[in-house]
Amino acid sequence: VQLQASGGGLVQAGGSLRLSCAASGDTFSSYDMGWFRQAPGKEREFVAAVSWSGSSTFYADSMKGRFTISRENAKNTVYLQMNSLKPEDTAVYYCAAYRMMSSSWYERKSYRYWGQGTQVTVSS
Repeated sequence: VQLQASGGGLVQAGGSLRLSCAASGDTFSSYDMGWFRQAPGKEREFVAAVSWSGSSTFYADSMKGRFTISRENAKNTVYLQMNSLKPEDTAVYYCAAYRMMSSSWYERKSYRYWGQGTQVTVSS
């Protein structure tokens, strides 16, 4: 599985961005998907995740109410809508695929496949 993240950029505080992650292959619809981010000098952290069907979503506490994860299985794509962005949201954002059965939704080690990341910079 190859994942291609896009949609990052420079935005002012309070603005919005929508990230996309396009996946190759015909098994995308069976994969749980996640978004993580990594700021300079920090560990990669969980942002959001969505179940294979789209029926369940999960968010880090600091993103609840501001970020929305969704997916379109027909397009092999998962999205992350980010609103009310803050300077502390500045990071490289990574999409991840294939959460291993019975593993945590929130941990990096739970996901098998990773995209290359897209930079999000929020100016104050």
